[in-house]
Amino acid sequence: MTDTYEVKAPGADRQPRSVLMAIAIVAITLSLFQLYAAGIQPLGLFFQRPIHLGFILVLCFLMYPVTGNRPRGLVGWAIDGPLIACGVLVGYWVPANIDAIANAIIPRQQDVVVGVITTLVVLEAARRAIGLGMTIIGAMFILYAFAGSRGELPWLADWMPGILNHRGYTLDRLASQMTLGAEGIFGLPLGVAATFIFVFVLFGAFLEVTGAGKFFIDLAYAATGRQRGGPAKAAVIASAGMGSISGSAIANVVTTGAFTIPLMKRLGYRPAQAGGIEAAASTGGQIMPPLMGAGAFLMSEFTRVPYIEIVLVSIFPAVLYFGAVYLLVHIAAVKQGMKGLPSADLPRVREVLAEGWHFLLPLVALVWLLVVGYSPMRVGFYAILAVIGAAVLRGLMQYFAAGPTLAGLVALARAGFAKTLEALELGARNAVAVSMACAVAGIVVGVVGLTGLGLKFSAMMLAFSNGNLLLALLLVVIASLILGMGLPVTAAYIVLIILVGPALTEEFGIPLLISHLVVFWWSQDSNVTPPVALAGFAGAAIANASPMETSVQAWKYAKGLYLIPLFMVYNPSIIEGGPVPLVLWNGFIAILALTAFAAALEAYLFGPMPHWARLLVVPGMIAVFWPSLQIEIAGALLLCALLAMNWFGARGHRQPAPG
Repeated sequence: MTDTYEVKAPGADRQPRSVLMAIAIVAITLSLFQLYAAGIQPLGLFFQRPIHLGFILVLCFLMYPVTGNRPRGLVGWAIDGPLIACGVLVGYWVPANIDAIANAIIPRQQDVVVGVITTLVVLEAARRAIGLGMTIIGAMFILYAFAGSRGELPWLADWMPGILNHRGYTLDRLASQMTLGAEGIFGLPLGVAATFIFVFVLFGAFLEVTGAGKFFIDLAYAATGRQRGGPAKAAVIASAGMGSISGSAIANVVTTGAFTIPLMKRLGYRPAQAGGIEAAASTGGQIMPPLMGAGAFLMSEFTRVPYIEIVLVSIFPAVLYFGAVYLLVHIAAVKQGMKGLPSADLPRVREVLAEGWHFLLPLVALVWLLVVGYSPMRVGFYAILAVIGAAVLRGLMQYFAAGPTLAGLVALARAGFAKTLEALELGARNAVAVSMACAVAGIVVGVVGLTGLGLKFSAMMLAFSNGNLLLALLLVVIASLILGMGLPVTAAYIVLIILVGPALTEEFGIPLLISHLVVFWWSQDSNVTPPVALAGFAGAAIANASPMETSVQAWKYAKGLYLIPLFMVYNPSIIEGGPVPLVLWNGFIAILALTAFAAALEAYLFGPMPHWARLLVVPGMIAVFWPSLQIEIAGALLLCALLAMNWFGARGHRQPAPG
């Protein structure tokens, strides 16, 4: 569900017990507050968002010491202590002074001072939680707001292209924009993080603590283990299953990869290849319904499209992505002559379902509640209750099966209470990074709204592309690659859609939902984009392989991230719907194009593919994307002919020569 890179801060285990206890208390309190607001008493945005941010800031400064892996010491506490106090101030100030703030015609000086403090501590907390990249971007947007004849730093305007110039704003005006309204730090991104995202992060934490991860991995192995390259295929399926409850590529790599990568290596995959396959498969977790990571909730708010509709239209593209990764894995296994694992080494589907069937109940409840129209936040609340109920049911069944005793009942209650506290703490910890990313994204949103930068960026995009849609999309890909080198997925999506979204929709005529889906998909590239590919690095650590080589392999296997969004743009019926024959045709040519692309990339499908056939795939692919039915049909026929020739050639090669 999150863009969290790790559950614990660096060196968290080395912190004093008192600090670890404080982290646990703050985290559990935050989770309980969120559950209260989600299911019992919804709060107004100027209560929910500041209180949430205050908790997150305190938790962040406790988890991530200024000294890094070293003990804080006196100097460390002299820095972190005031920052923790500032976090408390941020959570307290707006809710406690909401009437005075709302009735003030001119912002009060104390509100401006608190606004400046809030902005600075958000930037510092983001630096610790998600890295320097997001902090630099936030700081650059603040400097941009000050650049102008009436701003605090008028000389900066001389360094900018004329198209980017604006009037400039004072410190008081910018601080008011950041913290005294719904267009800055307390704006939409943080609002989504403080409601939908947190509840589903907590839902994923409860599933993780109760053992859902092992259930999905075992189920994947039972289904695919006997096939060629079974562990790699299990990694794809398990990552899809884990992605439906976590949506975090990094979390998927470290959970499923701990099992799948060693088995892939044992089967014959190179270490970097094994790590890359796991990273590519795990990246799909954030595009896999029903949860789809934090970005889907933001997309729903940005586009005003119901969340359940976004989930439904995303099913087929997600299947295409995982199908492409699965096919590439299969081709690699066939080329290397791999076999499946022995049945004796694999779990059985019946046994796995008998042991963990209760993990399916919360997912069924979640989907059903979304379909009947409950709000995502209320759905998350009831889904958590469903997880707790399923775990209690399973525990009671085991308790009665073992023979009921008072001591057994007490032990069961203690274990359940401990697991609940563990899940509440884990959920809050996992929410820190994405909440900080959304808070800094609020700075970006606030400055863009204040200065009109979005319209200026749209004009620049039009000028660079000269009105050509393909060039414009190429610019978006390049921007996503650059942003992906320093930002987590959710942050990259927010920044990119704010800047390029208006141009894609208003100037190039791409439907609103499709433009958001395109940017959302390409933002996933930050997990597998060398030279900074965090999912690839996580896979490399488990595989004991070169991080860069593993990232290149992950980038290769995740190529569906590029092609499928292009298909959404040029064949919008797979998202928007339309006449059944048209939808079926577009679905068919999408599958055909990805199959041909995988075959050309690996030079193999049913058998080796010669160079001339691989080259002919290129015009076939271009024709399939062409906005003309006749050209699409010609391209599809060419691809079908190439694949058929490969099949007949491989079949003839396998047949023995006549006597």
